[in-house]
Amino acid sequence: MSEPEDLLDIPGTTVFTAAQSRRGFHLNQFCMSLMKAESREAFKADERAYLDRWPMTDEQKQAVLDRDYNRMLGLGGNIYFLAKIFATDGKSFQYAASLMTGMSQEDYVAMMIAGGRSPDGLRSIREGN
Repeated sequence: MSEPEDLLDIPGTTVFTAAQSRRGFHLNQFCMSLMKAESREAFKADERAYLDRWPMTDEQKQAVLDRDYNRMLGLGGNIYFLAKIFATDGKSFQYAASLMTGMSQEDYVAMMIAGGRSPDGLRSIREGN
């Protein structure tokens, strides 16, 4: 199943659709496994071996190893499930969000306190506006 074209036209945004859910099913299941202490310990002891327990794609596994959250989103990850990874790493949601926006954590916090990103700017990839 393909994504509705309008959902692919939002700059900097991955919409979590049914197709994304199917694409990321095993990635998200891996993330949910990190809710258990013994799973977190096994993952931290040997990340690659733990990931190999899951039928994820090599690209998904590499994105986890690289902690490339934007790539994980593109490969079907759900941000609320991905939060289990950065929590396992002892990192906050704020930390991960700043990474995903390419901002320092301090700049990200200041932007959010000031009301978030401006709605002005690129609104359509297709139309370039």
